[in-house]
Amino acid sequence: MIVLPTESFQAYMEHPQVKRMYLTDIGFFPCAKHHFRERREGIEEYIFIYCTEGKGTILVEGQEYTLRENQAFCIPRLKKHLYYACREDPWSILWVHFNGEDTCLFPLDQQKPVTFSSENAANRMHFLFDLLFRVLDGSYTLGNFIYISQVLSLILGETYHREKENTTLEQNKQVTNVIRYMSRHLEENLKLEDIAEEFELSKSYLNAIFQKYTQHPPMDFFLNLKMKRACRLLRATDSYVYEVARQLGYSDQYYFSRIFKKVVGMSPKEYKHSDNPPFRSTDGC
Repeated sequence: MIVLPTESFQAYMEHPQVKRMYLTDIGFFPCAKHHFRERREGIEEYIFIYCTEGKGTILVEGQEYTLRENQAFCIPRLKKHLYYACREDPWSILWVHFNGEDTCLFPLDQQKPVTFSSENAANRMHFLFDLLFRVLDGSYTLGNFIYISQVLSLILGETYHREKENTTLEQNKQVTNVIRYMSRHLEENLKLEDIAEEFELSKSYLNAIFQKYTQHPPMDFFLNLKMKRACRLLRATDSYVYEVARQLGYSDQYYFSRIFKKVVGMSPKEYKHSDNPPFRSTDGC
């Protein structure tokens, strides 16, 4: 446990980079049996608690939360609170009291446990806290106070802003698999229901992850893939427009031509014979 005598370093605290984020207390309590703390008036600083093992209970303004291994929780400043270790499985916690102008950039008042579901995320948290302890074991210089401010911001960024790796990887994998499926079925007239059923996803979820990772609804993306294939067939083969249309699942050549012109910016025939065709599609052909 380290308590910084911040009143002795007031000049540092006024530095533009330090006052953005600074700590006042920090500690590590391993297997903290019988650990209990109550503050009926709260304190001036935010209290960030990261549980490395075991579990404990946190109450803020009467609202109860359970904190478990690889979870973090922030107690808002000036709020009545108490917290204690579980009797049967006492927690081990890394904790820090902090304040600063940049606290408003993080959802520190949401009062919600945040779970670190990957081993890499947990390792990063341990590493960042270890950096703080190492710096605080050294000299109390302005440079070190600035460094501490940056590491604190990284801890909060890791907790609240870094996308959780498991979720991101899973969603990326789903989008990639759907795009590959689309590419293998360009000759078909797939519907959103067909794709959702194939991958056992809801239509709303499929729409959401496509918008997130491609900035397009899935069926717009599929249409663009079709038109890209049409562009290649028109430029690289001697196929007639009606033959290209049929290869892409369009029985009506004129309907295909209208869609092509809407996406690409000119008719298939004009595109085939143009030396420098323009594109309206966001993805190009």
